Amino acid sequence: MSTLTAITIRPELLENQDYILQQALAKAKIKPAAVKDWGIRKRSIDARNKPVKLQLQIEIWQQDEQRKPLNRFEPKEVSSAPKIAIIGAGPAGLYAALRAIEAGLKPIVFERGKDVRERRRDLAKINKEQLVNPESNYCFGEGGAGTYSDGKLYTRSKKRGNVLKGLEWLVHFGADEDILVDAHPHIGTNKLPKVISAMREAIIAAGGEVHFNAKLTDLRIENKVLKGIEINKQQRYAFDEVVLATGHSARDIFYLLHEKGVKIEAKPFALGVRAEHQQEVINYIQYHGETDNPYLPPAAYSLVEQVDGMGVYSFCMCPGGIIAPCATQQEEVVTNGWSPSKRNNPYANSGIVVSVEPKDLPNYTPDDPFVSLNFQKEVERACWIAGGKTQQVPAQRMTDFVNGRISNDFPKTSYQPGIVSADLNKVLPKLIANRLKKAFVLFNKKMPGYLSKDAVLHAPESRTSSPVSIPRNPETLEHIEVQGLYPCGEGAGYAGGIMSAAIDGINCVDAIAKKYQLV
Repeated sequence: MSTLTAITIRPELLENQDYILQQALAKAKIKPAAVKDWGIRKRSIDARNKPVKLQLQIEIWQQDEQRKPLNRFEPKEVSSAPKIAIIGAGPAGLYAALRAIEAGLKPIVFERGKDVRERRRDLAKINKEQLVNPESNYCFGEGGAGTYSDGKLYTRSKKRGNVLKGLEWLVHFGADEDILVDAHPHIGTNKLPKVISAMREAIIAAGGEVHFNAKLTDLRIENKVLKGIEINKQQRYAFDEVVLATGHSARDIFYLLHEKGVKIEAKPFALGVRAEHQQEVINYIQYHGETDNPYLPPAAYSLVEQVDGMGVYSFCMCPGGIIAPCATQQEEVVTNGWSPSKRNNPYANSGIVVSVEPKDLPNYTPDDPFVSLNFQKEVERACWIAGGKTQQVPAQRMTDFVNGRISNDFPKTSYQPGIVSADLNKVLPKLIANRLKKAFVLFNKKMPGYLSKDAVLHAPESRTSSPVSIPRNPETLEHIEVQGLYPCGEGAGYAGGIMSAAIDGINCVDAIAKKYQLV
């Protein structure tokens, strides 16, 4: 068994391996001659005080101890194995397919969008021509919403499954091993597509199938037992097991389930704006003015407050990032953020959102599964109208928003389709706008300088999570009323990011494999 010990160093000493080992051995009281191997287990920044430091967790193996190898993907040949359908090729769907192959099941993946390479053309059209392809965009397509919106891998869902295995599979398919060490691992939008492609190739090589431009349009259910699916209103397939991993923006799936009499429920979600500062401003605040240290990465932040009974918090913070247009229909606007692997853009952006319970919404009734979704849609359409009915978004300087003034001009922002000056106090619902205003004042007490005239708010940030949940049996992970249907990942309400969705995909297939007595 290895020894773990924690040390703190200055950032510029990270490259000095001899110094790190010396400090770790002294802390652990281990003699150098006893060391067989060692490595950094976890790495994080401690910016609570000046000077900024790095916290390292060092793992040491002595002469009689063996380093455990990485979890590698171990495929089986599944061409003739029992088939399962997986709807969606986001992290939940891809990990479900990979786990199926390991378990001896043949995954057949149906993805409504295009592969990662073809998706790029449609993303360019959103940014440059402001045209939204409803089947291929930042949310739909191979890899899901995370592929072209950052690739953050941080999750608090440690109890939901094997997070380390999920990260190690990413390394197996080409991600940098740093993701195993960093406290907030991040691949980057420029690197993640290659990893996703490698996963698809492995699925096909093992005998699985991946179909693009293949949209689920119907489910065949008999006596509350799933019997098959329909794709593109044309092809019909018989399946006994279907993993439904369609993501948080596949609204048509929610409507389809409701029409088929499959129970769905409104769930809490969050909605607000995406705030953008100059990255050097965030660096100055977070690093206590220490902005000239080349060994410090672009600074991030995490903020949360309770305002009038609702949580207001930062979401998907992107150091050195870009704000992207993430609508899935033409008559709506949606923002999200992403960063390249080096996080070297001059901007820092983050969603600042208000937690919303269905009961807090207008027209709430306990039996309406669409009350949260309808509220989300209304805000996105209102912002589309305020932005000029294009993919431009309504925007306001942060100080102007707090003080109720229209912004007459703006600093340059990273949002490529463009911004339109608007009073977000009038565009956003009052229960959102009023709490955001108070939160920005409170955030400024935690991060002096955060409430800035040069910070620009882009509206809305509305796709933080699914506004609908699909209830399932906690033991079998099947829908509570439909045998053979496995609601999975973010779209079903069981995940909140790339890794938690991936883990849920694994868990759903484990439940299927158990039924087949394969585990």
